[in-house]
Amino acid sequence: MSHKKIFIINENKMNIFLWRIPSDNKKQLKNMQMKQYFSKIISLAIACSFILFVQAQHTGKVLETRKVKSNILNKEVRYSVYLPADYETSERTYPVVYLLHGFTDDNTGWLQFGEINRYADKAIADGTIPPMIIIMPNGDSSFYINSYDGKEKYEDFFIKEFMPAVEKTYRIKAEKRYRGIAGLSMGGYGTLIYALKYPELFVAAAPLSAAVWDDDVVVSMPDKNWENVLADLYGRNLKGKDRLTETWYKNSPLKIIETKSADELRKVRYWIDCGDDDFLTKGNCLLHIALTEKKVPHEFRVRDGAHNWTYWRTGITDALKFIGDSFHQF
Repeated sequence: MSHKKIFIINENKMNIFLWRIPSDNKKQLKNMQMKQYFSKIISLAIACSFILFVQAQHTGKVLETRKVKSNILNKEVRYSVYLPADYETSERTYPVVYLLHGFTDDNTGWLQFGEINRYADKAIADGTIPPMIIIMPNGDSSFYINSYDGKEKYEDFFIKEFMPAVEKTYRIKAEKRYRGIAGLSMGGYGTLIYALKYPELFVAAAPLSAAVWDDDVVVSMPDKNWENVLADLYGRNLKGKDRLTETWYKNSPLKIIETKSADELRKVRYWIDCGDDDFLTKGNCLLHIALTEKKVPHEFRVRDGAHNWTYWRTGITDALKFIGDSFHQF
């Protein structure tokens, strides 16, 4: 009877043995190896299925494109929604955060570039934030306010039409103490405007890299920048101090803070976050100083970073945690 040298690895002890197996038993050995191979494949498939099942239990649902009909704007306005993982299986109602995008982006910005669904999934799964619904409206380049000439009344739309519509569509706790707002850049500005003007609606606000300018910056702003970014909001062909119009002051976060009482300002909790290399750092620092002088409690963060998605992705979880903590009773 002939024999064949076979090398067999003991995987548990990491040792190698040299056996001499009769060649007549080669078929039996092959069958045994095939059984072991398929057993490993089946075990791996089961493990992968379990991992996917567990992950699915912690994955929220994204509705990327929904629409609200606006009589004020005379058009349909798109928005996106993040629903927490247990939304489909529960009957509970949820707190809400309105998350506003920046200049030139749209309602999908926080999903596409900010990966907000992934960050929210993880934060909810590990208990950093409570389960919440996140609503992301399309604000175009409106800065979320009413324009000086009345042609664009986005602020009226948001407060009078949009919020009531979505809070009836989804199982949202439609109360101030369960409603927060956040946003980046232009959306950070919109966050401040809504929280400052409508403190009865929001318990907390988290502007990231908010577009806040003081009067000096506006007066000295190059004409091209004014016409391309702010003229539709505050007035066209304005130069120097002529830009400091009534519309400007009605929508300047710094001016609003200056004119409101400290008691009124304390009705909303504020989380302010801006990078040290951001071109908007000065305005956000002035915002911090203005609130400090009024003795209004707030959180102010200046982290290493610039005006980009890397900064906002690394800051959104802390912002949502701040808002989520505001939903709790102490």
